[in-house]
Amino acid sequence: MFSKSHTILKTQRRIYVALPLMDELENFPLMLSCLQKQDYADFEVVCCVNQPDNWWQNEAKIEICKKNQQTIRELNNVSDIKIQVIDKSSPGQGWDLKNFGVGWARKTVMDNISQIAKPYDIILSLDGDTKYPENYFDEIVKSFDRFPDIKAISVPYYHQLTGRPDADRAILRYEIYMRCYAINMLRISNPYAFTALGSAMACTVTTYRNLGGITPHKSGEDFYFVQKLRKFGQVLIDFPVSVFPAARFSDRVFFGTGPAMIKGARGDWSGYPVYPDHFFDEVEETFSAFTGLFENDTRTPMSAFLQEKFGKDFLVPLRKNSRSVAKFRVACEHKVDGLRILQYVKTRYEAGAGLDEKNLLCFLQRFYPEEKLSKKLLIENFSFENASIGQLDELRNFLVRKEELWQNKIKILR
Repeated sequence: MFSKSHTILKTQRRIYVALPLMDELENFPLMLSCLQKQDYADFEVVCCVNQPDNWWQNEAKIEICKKNQQTIRELNNVSDIKIQVIDKSSPGQGWDLKNFGVGWARKTVMDNISQIAKPYDIILSLDGDTKYPENYFDEIVKSFDRFPDIKAISVPYYHQLTGRPDADRAILRYEIYMRCYAINMLRISNPYAFTALGSAMACTVTTYRNLGGITPHKSGEDFYFVQKLRKFGQVLIDFPVSVFPAARFSDRVFFGTGPAMIKGARGDWSGYPVYPDHFFDEVEETFSAFTGLFENDTRTPMSAFLQEKFGKDFLVPLRKNSRSVAKFRVACEHKVDGLRILQYVKTRYEAGAGLDEKNLLCFLQRFYPEEKLSKKLLIENFSFENASIGQLDELRNFLVRKEELWQNKIKILR
C-alpha cells in the first residue's frame, strides 16, 4: 500500500517522451498510433528531427533530409497529442560536423525536458521504429510508484521479425548474442546485468538532473546512460511488458543493431559472438574478491587486464579514498563497470575461444541440460549457418524465457 505522498505523486506524474527521429517517415503512422492508444493520458512528446546540415549538399543523403522535413510537417499536424518539435533538420539548422548523431538528438530532447518538467515527472526514451503496447506508459508510472527507491527502468525488448529471410536471420543471430550475454551477467548477479536500448529506458527528472544529463556519444549513448544510472542508484529490470524494436539494416550509428545486422549478413559476427560462459565465472570471481582487495593485493582472473587498462597501482587511490570496505567495494564496482566487463570478455575471446556454436551448446548443456531444446540442438550438431529461421527463432524464444526468469528473480540491480 502506498503512502499518501506516493499516492499524490502517482496522480501528478507526467511522462515526457524523449523521441529522436531521423529518416522515420515510413514508421510515422505506427509511432503515432502507439502514442494515441496509450492508456495513460498525461504525457507530452518532445521530438528532435535531425541530421547533419551538410547532408543537404550530399546527393546520397538529400532524400533523408526531405523525408525529415515531411516528418516535421506530419508532427505539426497532430492535434490530439501535445508534441514539441525541435528542428535540427531544416537547412542551416542541422548538426555541424563535430556534434551529430542519435546521442546528440537524445541529449537535446532530454535536456529540454529537464528544463520544463517537474522533479517527480518521468523521462521516457522512445525510438521511432519501435512498437509499444497500449499499457506501456501506465506500467512505467506504476513501476516508479511501486518502487520509489529506483532511479531508472531498463525495459525488456523483443525484435519484430520482418518476413525477409536475410533480415530475420541477422536479427535473430544478434539477439541470441545479446540474450546469452545478458543471461550470463544475470546468473553471476553482476550489478551491470542490463541490456540498454534507447527505445526502452526511463528515469525520473530528478535523477536526470542529478546525473548531469546524458552524455552524447555518437553510438551507444543508451548503454553509457544506463550504466551511469546504475552507478547512481537502483535500476529496475523486472518489468511486466516488452517493447518491440524493428529489425532493419541501418548504418545511422557506428555500432548496435543496424550495423551488427549489416556485418552479420556479410558473414562477419566477430563483434557479436557467443562468449564462453566461464569468462563470466572469471568476472564473478573478480567481483567476489573486491572485499579482500581492500587489505591485500590478491590475484584475480581480471588482474592482468585491469592493470593494463588502469595501471599497476590502480587500487591504491581507491583504497585511499574509501573509508570502509563497503565503500571500497562500491568504488571497485564503479571502476570495473559494464564497459570494462565487455572489453574483458572480448579480449579473452580474441585470444581464442572456439566456435560460437560450441560455446552456445556448452552453455545450454551446463545450465539447461534437461531442456528439450538443449538436447535437440546437441543431437542435431547445431550450426548458425545451416539452421533455419524457425530454429533460430525457437532458440531466441527459449533464451527470452530464461532471461525473463532471471529478471523476475533479481528484479532490481543494486
